Amino acid sequence: MVTPSLESQYVTFSLGEEVFAVPVEVVREILDYEEAFKIPNGPDYLLGLRDVRGQGVPTIDLRLKLGLSKTIPTSHTRVLVMDVPLESRMLCLGLVADRVFEVTPFRKDQVEAAPDIGVRWRSGYIAGVVRREGGFVVIIDLASLLSREETALLTLPGAAA
Repeated sequence: MVTPSLESQYVTFSLGEEVFAVPVEVVREILDYEEAFKIPNGPDYLLGLRDVRGQGVPTIDLRLKLGLSKTIPTSHTRVLVMDVPLESRMLCLGLVADRVFEVTPFRKDQVEAAPDIGVRWRSGYIAGVVRREGGFVVIIDLASLLSREETALLTLPGAAA
């Protein structure tokens, strides 16, 4: 009898002092930061396109998307190239992180729900929170973070789905 896995693997990264994570299975590769080709009239968080193995990949500044200050690139800045599962297709997306740390396992019993702070706030993109070494790691659900209009904007005509 096969038992379901009691833990999952995550790629951890930082935005400023905060630590976030995404499931390892959505991360295609991690690249050094390079300036993206700018796209006119895009939202502020859309940095532009990045050529990844012959494919134009929309690249976003997650700091701006989450309401934080703009990323100031350093030698530690990386781009996580991810395949984000949407309702009917896969969206290839570059996500800028201040620093990528490691792939780490979290047990299912370690993952807590997004905190209730007593008021309404947009927390639907938080897949869970893990307590770790005196701090927290926020697990992000990228499909929930991006609205339908945003995913349509980030999909290039003729791009592989």
